[in-house]
This record gives sequence, C-alpha cells and structure tokens, in this order.
Amino acid sequence: MKTQMLSKLILLGIAFFYASIVFAQHSTPWNVPRSAKEKKNLYSPDEPSLSRGQKSYKIECLRCHGKEGKGDGSSAMKINKTVADLTSDYVQNQTDGELFWKISEGRSPMPLAKHILTDDQRWDVINYIRTFKKK
Repeated sequence: MKTQMLSKLILLGIAFFYASIVFAQHSTPWNVPRSAKEKKNLYSPDEPSLSRGQKSYKIECLRCHGKEGKGDGSSAMKINKTVADLTSDYVQNQTDGELFWKISEGRSPMPLAKHILTDDQRWDVINYIRTFKKK
C-alpha cells in the first residue's frame, strides 16, 4: 500500500515538473521594441498583395500555422510549444509592425523569416494573416 502511494506521489511530482516546464515555455512574453511596433505596412491589403502573401504563407507558414491560421498545421504536433493561433484576438490586435518584427526575428522553433522572405514578402504575409481575423 505504501509502495503504491509512493509511486503515485512520484508520478504526480514528475507530471507537475513537466507541466511547469511546458507552462514556462508558453508563458514567456515576446516583447517587441517600441520602434518596431510603430512601423507601418507600406502595402495596402489589395488583391495582388493578398495573393502574394498567400503564396509565401503556403511555403513558409502553413506547415505549422495551418491552412486557416489556427496553429494546427501538419508540423504543429511535432513542436514542443503551442503554435500561435493567427485568428486569435491576441495576434489580430497586434500592430502590423509588431507582426513584422516577430515574423522577421522568429523565436524558436519559428525561424527568422528575414533570412527567408524579403521585407515586401513579409508585409504581404501580414496582409494575408489579417484575412484570418475571426468574424
């Protein structure tokens, strides 16, 4: 009886330890410099920009963020962190400058897109991400 209780306490302790690690990974704020927050998108969200943004999104973002931006892409389950839901108010209420900075700089496991996409492509992706806003 004591052995069973001890085993359960050990398992509970291990579960708590791993849960605290996961929580810490997902609760770390992603601070954006003020100058980046104020940066303005030079491209209007017209059809050509949205089309270009969709193309870049499909190549670079879809596998993790998913077709509709909900963080449920085919690679999302393989990642130790929660993939951002691009339809969420949290994402949609950020300025274009904040999103541009985050996409550009990345944060593990998200790559630095500034080495993959041009500035123009990143602005187009932001315009496309805005189409995911919840109705």
